[in-house]
Amino acid sequence: MIKKLRLKNQEEILLALGTQDSKLRALEKNFKVTIFVAYNDDENGATLNIKGTNSRVDKAIAKIQKDLSLNEKKLADNLVKDTRPFVDNIIFRPEHGKPIASRSENQTVYIQSIFENDLVLSYGPAGTGKTFLACACALRAWELGLVKHIIVTRPIVEAGEKLGFLPGNIEEKVDPYLRPIYDAFYTMLGAEKFNTLKYNNILEIVPLAYMRGRTLENSFIILDEAQNTLPAQMKMFLTRMGIGSKMVINGDLSQIDLPVKDQSGLLHAKEVLKKVKNIAFVEFTAQDVVRHPLVKDIIDAYNKWDKKQKRTL
Repeated sequence: MIKKLRLKNQEEILLALGTQDSKLRALEKNFKVTIFVAYNDDENGATLNIKGTNSRVDKAIAKIQKDLSLNEKKLADNLVKDTRPFVDNIIFRPEHGKPIASRSENQTVYIQSIFENDLVLSYGPAGTGKTFLACACALRAWELGLVKHIIVTRPIVEAGEKLGFLPGNIEEKVDPYLRPIYDAFYTMLGAEKFNTLKYNNILEIVPLAYMRGRTLENSFIILDEAQNTLPAQMKMFLTRMGIGSKMVINGDLSQIDLPVKDQSGLLHAKEVLKKVKNIAFVEFTAQDVVRHPLVKDIIDAYNKWDKKQKRTL
């Protein structure tokens, strides 16, 4: 006999069929049934036609429905956790050191946006806490059980020295580019816990080029220095998002190291995605700088200089 099971959207399709139909093949093998997939014309849902004996078909359907139900419950639970207020505005409490909290209005908006949206794009000058707070939010999300993995990546763009002329193997060559991220996690976790999370593949810090071909599920994914991506790289990164994942994209549009600055993937994504729902955009200014007080004055001075140069062109 044949029974039908309707899947409402792409998320349910992926949950039922698995990546590259891995779950579908497992269902057919375990329950000794044959499953045919008929996709809807609008490509936003599908119907499963499950063929086999009554009992086996019913068991296969029950298994799929159980997985879908568990996912709905998880999403509902996570929604409650996501939006609950932070006590005393604290995002993360390191084992050693001061609790981490927002220090400006924009930082508070940034943190809330991360926990209320699956994709956040932020841009603004150096020293505004974009990377550090994103890493803190990632650790908080992991503590709450919202994600299983934390993945942080950066494009490797040469500014000055060429990679080929630097000493060492590829890992030693890219390490300086990833060092600011290591520093952030070291500060919050300490060396021992940091190494434990890395060893257990809970925390992964990789160059952007290593992301191609992956689907990242149940992960908190941070793209840092996004102003130095090309549009094709940005699209590649954005399409890595899997079910149960969050993405935070950070960059400083005043520090584009690409040969042609107008080709920045972050600049391009701002325009392409501005009308897409459920994406948050957060812009930082010099007022949000939390480094040495001189940094804010330096940024202001450069901004005034740039405006003056544009007026004279």
